[in-house]
Amino acid sequence: MRTKGLRGALAADTELGAGNVLARVLAHGADPNGPGLTFDTAVDGHPAERPLTLGQLDERVAARAAWLHERGVKPRDPVAVWAGTAADMVLSFLALTRLGAIPVLMNGKLRPEIAAEYIRRLRAAGVLADTAHAATLTGHDLGAPLLGQPAEAGTGDPAAAPPHYRHHPDDPIVITHTSGTTGVPKAVLHSHASLFAATRHLLSMPQAQGTSRILNALPAPHTATVLMVNQALGNQAEMFLLSEQGGERVLDAIQRWRPDGVFGFSVTWAELARFDLSGYDLDSVRLWFNTGDCSHEPHVRRLVKVGSREVMTRDGVTRVPGSVFIDGLGSSEMGHSMFHITHTVDTNRYSRCIGRPYRFTKVAVLDADGNELPPGQVGWLGIDSPSLFRGYWNDSVTTYRSRLRGWYLTGDLVHADADGRYYHLDRAVDSVELGDGKRFFTALSEERVLAACPDVTDCTVVIVKENGAVVTDVLLELAAGADPAQDRSARVRAALGPDVGATLRRVVPVRPDDIPVTVTGKVRKVALRERYLAEAPR
Repeated sequence: MRTKGLRGALAADTELGAGNVLARVLAHGADPNGPGLTFDTAVDGHPAERPLTLGQLDERVAARAAWLHERGVKPRDPVAVWAGTAADMVLSFLALTRLGAIPVLMNGKLRPEIAAEYIRRLRAAGVLADTAHAATLTGHDLGAPLLGQPAEAGTGDPAAAPPHYRHHPDDPIVITHTSGTTGVPKAVLHSHASLFAATRHLLSMPQAQGTSRILNALPAPHTATVLMVNQALGNQAEMFLLSEQGGERVLDAIQRWRPDGVFGFSVTWAELARFDLSGYDLDSVRLWFNTGDCSHEPHVRRLVKVGSREVMTRDGVTRVPGSVFIDGLGSSEMGHSMFHITHTVDTNRYSRCIGRPYRFTKVAVLDADGNELPPGQVGWLGIDSPSLFRGYWNDSVTTYRSRLRGWYLTGDLVHADADGRYYHLDRAVDSVELGDGKRFFTALSEERVLAACPDVTDCTVVIVKENGAVVTDVLLELAAGADPAQDRSARVRAALGPDVGATLRRVVPVRPDDIPVTVTGKVRKVALRERYLAEAPR
């Protein structure tokens, strides 16, 4: 049962922030028997996939806070958390923030040597690691003690938990990390206020359809999951958190748990595109919500064909076939997607359109000197938002290099149209500069190839420049039953357009395992370029 007016009261609560949502929701009178969170693994003897009520969730968090407090964890202590389950990540985050400490959430897929170096650079006060991950840290200099396993903290006495730390808006609240496309990930710091700015805005608006029973298919250690947990608690929504985000795992969870909303990254939608979705029971889904990299048109079109949504007609609210897909562009540093565009079976605005900015943010297209560019001109995306991260932990050099004339530079290349809609062309590091203001864009090229080749479920474009020459290789992941021997070069060349098409060297069918990806599934195009340069004849 939802407390009347709870969302509005939370939006107006000046003490509320990313570090105390659970406590403040209860303080505002939310029913302790109402929805808390549901995990896909057992928690303290509580069976997997059985919902924890709000009161049970609070008790489990208090137990962990007491255990951590007994081991000397204090306010503003960075504590690294490295584990493989959503339960370990989310409960550790909630317990550490209750103490005023700074949870440092680490993706369980990090290579041990990368994880160890990342922890060492943190100058952490301690490390929580599950059995499997703790074993891989043996012999590494972490510069911090192992406190134990995250699940061990559940043996604490909830009654012994200290009072909830009172956060200041500027208090550090969590450190998450980037995808690590070039090596050791960057440690992204958010504050009590910054990581709640977008959630406060959303709480002040009518609750969107598809946000009452949510399947969280986002990586548990990512900023996006912290945001979604707080949003679900504020909405008193049901949420089921997955520890793995593979396509089969997500489809199975949808059929069994029947969410009305599914939240994930573009890599998950690409995986779902490999399946014949008509063979699955996806009728419960009203909303697909994407953050991180924006999604490709063919992937979106497959998803909006399934499920259903509510529309207003002359006869009132009616449920019609076909779901809603909300796309955008976000990152750990942004603190939330900065843009939004809504797709249904009836919409047709693609070409990597990421829509308009949310009202809580300001955006601009900038030249190299930080001057704003007019519509139609390609430039660097600049962001100014209360949701922005506070900086890179222990790395002021990189922090200040990402700022220009008051703007945070995301590293993306975009342009705007005359109606205020923005279009994402590429990550700057993945594009190839040709001189005289001309660039080739890999992400835009991938969008065009996918739109032109219905028997391709995903593709990666590698553009390499060496000694003044540019060559392009296109790696295709084929749909089930597609003929790998078929020559698709002419179709791909036409889709790339005359400029990029003229540089096409080869079109290669590949398996998903052939593509190097980060821990969040993002393609490591820098590594691919280095591979192709090493293979090129001299």
